Amino acid sequence: MRVAVCQMRSTGDVAENLAEAVRLLGEAAGGGADLAVLPELFDHLGPTAEAQAVAAPVPGGAASDALSDVARTHGMWVQGGSVHELDGDRLYNTAPLFDREGELVARYRKIHLFDVVLDGEPPFRESATFTAGTELVTYPIEDVRVGLAVCYDLRFPELFRGLMTLGAELFLLPAQFQHRTGVAHWEILLRSRAIEDQCFVAAAAQCGEFGPPEERRRSHGHSMIVGPWGEILAEAPEEGSGVWFADVEAAGLRRVRTNLPALEHRRLGLTC
Repeated sequence: MRVAVCQMRSTGDVAENLAEAVRLLGEAAGGGADLAVLPELFDHLGPTAEAQAVAAPVPGGAASDALSDVARTHGMWVQGGSVHELDGDRLYNTAPLFDREGELVARYRKIHLFDVVLDGEPPFRESATFTAGTELVTYPIEDVRVGLAVCYDLRFPELFRGLMTLGAELFLLPAQFQHRTGVAHWEILLRSRAIEDQCFVAAAAQCGEFGPPEERRRSHGHSMIVGPWGEILAEAPEEGSGVWFADVEAAGLRRVRTNLPALEHRRLGLTC
């Protein structure tokens, strides 16, 4: 399976973001991708006060409709990063998955919300905007089962161990990782999740600065695809939109698990 990670710099303009996402997905399809992954909240990165206004149902909103159309047009699986999903009076940071016919086949609502205060930076209070999800989500894509996660989830190995025990062999991680924490932790965490669960990881990231002057922030970039041995198969630079590819082979993953059967040597329970 050929996997593509799409890196972009979203803004507060939803129409502009959708156009860029469609362009990148077209580039992924042109490169032979079977599956393409977009970044976290690719539909809108702007003032948090605007989040409710740009949110829409999934399916049924402009973002999910556009992703469905692209998947159907190109006959390609699309993991639509994450979008602002409105469900009743609740707002979720939701990662949708579309099959080659454009059908929404799975969606994951981000469980771990980024509530962090870093010295010298405006506080991040994701829980003030979003409701946390509660369910782990996996789905079979041809001969590989994928597990869905979003950005800050990366710091919680129990989530990925849970996905692996549900059969996941490839983790899909849309992200808007902060630059300061990304420099210190992004690569280490991605490779750790791959190594400890003997899974592939495809992480599509935001890049560049965003937000109003009073909330100015910077994303880390460095979208990445990592193999189950911890090897980096593809990596984007810190800045710049584009698409990066790698081939994900279930046979290679199963060979790693056979040669180093660490997952069979667990002693603290099936979910540990």
